[in-house]
Amino acid sequence: MNWFITALKKYAVFSGRSRRSEYWYFGLFYLIIYVLLAFVDGIAGTYNEMSSVGLLTGIFALGMLIPSLAVSVRRLHDTDRTGWWLLVALIPLIGAIVLIVFSVQDSGAGTNRFGPNPKATT
Repeated sequence: MNWFITALKKYAVFSGRSRRSEYWYFGLFYLIIYVLLAFVDGIAGTYNEMSSVGLLTGIFALGMLIPSLAVSVRRLHDTDRTGWWLLVALIPLIGAIVLIVFSVQDSGAGTNRFGPNPKATT
């Protein structure tokens, strides 16, 4: 949970680098909260069949859009890639696979053009 809160504290920080643990724990807790809110939407009757989204899940997803993009860009920076690589996700299936491969790679040792290694600073 600490990594999720750390990512939220850097709400719109697109510079710097993020460790793998920050990125993956953010994704894990995002998914857990989303599923819980979807469950509450189903019970409360705020799920809209036509749009396939609930009121609470829609608000949550919209509120978490910028932090999700920011932590993804910082993770790409940690692998010494520019944040523009996120646009590869627009390519169906291949884009998601490429981003997963980039996300699981270890960070480069030492400082890169995006800043110091976050492993060395903790």
